[in-house]
Amino acid sequence: MNKPVVVSEETLTEPVVASDVSPAAAKAAGPAYIVLAGISFSHFLNDTMQSLIASVYPILKDTYALDFAQIGMITLAFQFTASLLQPVVGHYTDKKAQPYSLAIGMASTFFGLLLLSAAHQYLVILVAAALVGLGSAVFHPESARIARLASGGRYGFAQSVFQLGGSFGTSMGPVLAALIVVPFGQGSIAWFSSIAFLAILVLWRIGRWYAPQIKAKKTAMVQAHPDAPSSRRVALALAVLVALLFSKQLYVSSLSSYYIFYLIDRFDVSTQAAQLYLFIFLAANAVGAFVGGPLGDRFGRKIVIWISILGALPFTLALPYAGLVASAVLSVVIGLIISSTTSSIIVFAQELVPHRFGMISGVFFGVAFGIGGLGAAVLGKVADHTSIEFVYQVCAYLPAIGLLAVFLPKLPRHAR
Repeated sequence: MNKPVVVSEETLTEPVVASDVSPAAAKAAGPAYIVLAGISFSHFLNDTMQSLIASVYPILKDTYALDFAQIGMITLAFQFTASLLQPVVGHYTDKKAQPYSLAIGMASTFFGLLLLSAAHQYLVILVAAALVGLGSAVFHPESARIARLASGGRYGFAQSVFQLGGSFGTSMGPVLAALIVVPFGQGSIAWFSSIAFLAILVLWRIGRWYAPQIKAKKTAMVQAHPDAPSSRRVALALAVLVALLFSKQLYVSSLSSYYIFYLIDRFDVSTQAAQLYLFIFLAANAVGAFVGGPLGDRFGRKIVIWISILGALPFTLALPYAGLVASAVLSVVIGLIISSTTSSIIVFAQELVPHRFGMISGVFFGVAFGIGGLGAAVLGKVADHTSIEFVYQVCAYLPAIGLLAVFLPKLPRHAR
C-alpha cells in the first residue's frame, strides 16, 4: 500500500493533497493492484446501472404513454445529478475527505433502482432517476482520487484501469436491459439493485483502505513547484482540456448514438449486423482507453493528447466516404486512437491543480461528459432536418479541435 497521505491544517478543513508522496517512494511501493481492481470493478457496476436508465426508456414510454418531452425530463433529472453535481461533490471532498462517501453514494443508486422498479407515477420516476444520478455524482470524483492514491506513481496506468471498468459497464447496460428488463418488465429493474448492493460492499472495503491514507495533523502547505505554470496559464490549459475532451466525447457519442442508423441507412444492413459493427467500435474504444494511460506515463501526456485527438482526424474525415468493410476498419482505428486520450487529459488536469483533485475530476467526468451527451442530442436534431450522413461529415472535423493542444503548458518533469 502507499505511504499515508497527509492532509494539511485543522482536521481536513484544507484541500486534500493526494500527491505529497514522493515519486520515488510511490514508485518503490508500486500500484495497489487490489484497490485498483476494486475501484475499476465498482466503476463497471456503477456505469452498468447508469446506462440502464436510458435503456429502459422504451418500456417506460409504452407503459405510461410518455411523450418525448417527458422522456427528456427523465434524462434531465438524471443528468443534473449525475453530471452537474459532480464538481460540487468534488469541491466538498477536496476540503473534507469522506472515505466512506462512495458506499453511501452507491446506497442512493440502490434505493433509486428499487424505486424505479416500483414507480407507477411520472414524478416518482423522476425522483428515482435523480437518485441513481446522485449515486454516480458521488462516485466519480472520490473514486478518481482513490485510483490516483493507489497508482504507485503510475497515474496514467491507474486512470486507464479505472476507465476500463466504466467503458465495459456502459456497454453492458443495454445488453442486460435487453436480456432481463424487456422480457420481464419494469419490476425486474429491482434485480439490478443486487448489483448496487455488491458495489456498496466493495466500496465500503475500499473506504477502509482509504481512511488510513488520510491523517489529520498539522503540516506545512505543499509548496508549488518552481517550474509550475502560472495560475493564468493553468486556467487557459484547463479550458483547452475541457474543449479537447468535449470534442472527443461528442465524436464518440455521435458514433455510439447514431452509428447503427448510419449503417442501416447507407448500407442497408440488418439491425443485428449494425449492432455488431457498433460493438466492434465500442470494444476498440475500451482498448484505446486502457492503453492511453500507460503511454502517457512513459512518453508524456501532452504528446499522447496531441496524437490521440489530432491523429484521428485523417480517419474521421475518410469515414463518411468509405464502404462497409472500410467503415468497420476505420471505426476500429478511430476508437483505438481517439479514446487513448481520456486518461491523459484527466491526469494532466489533475496535475495542473494538484490540491483540487475532486473538483477537477468532477468537472471532467461530469460537466465535460455531460455536455458531450447534450451535444449528441443536438446532432440528433440536425440529423432530423438534414441526414445522418451530413452529421458524420460535420463530426469528421471535430478532432481538428486537437490543434488547441498547442496552448497546453509544459509540466515539471515529476508531473509528466
